[in-house]
Amino acid sequence: MSSKPQTKPHLRNVTVTLEEDVAQWARIEAARRDTSVSRLLGKLLKEHMSAQDGYDQAMRRALRRKPFLQSKDRYLTREEVHDRAGLR
Repeated sequence: MSSKPQTKPHLRNVTVTLEEDVAQWARIEAARRDTSVSRLLGKLLKEHMSAQDGYDQAMRRALRRKPFLQSKDRYLTREEVHDRAGLR
């Protein structure tokens, strides 16, 4: 069984300026996770990017769907939809 060789992702250096309390939290959190602040920030940003990409993809899928309510009759008014007494 052959496997593709793993290539390292191309990394970029960036400079980040943080408020002192945020920088302190980042140093403590990185130490707690036994990693560097740089790797911690990279991981957090990548997770945020993935979550945002997932949300964007889900939104595009939802917007491509056809409406599931199609009626030739009139739609309920807002008051009719929220009329709790009508449910009893």
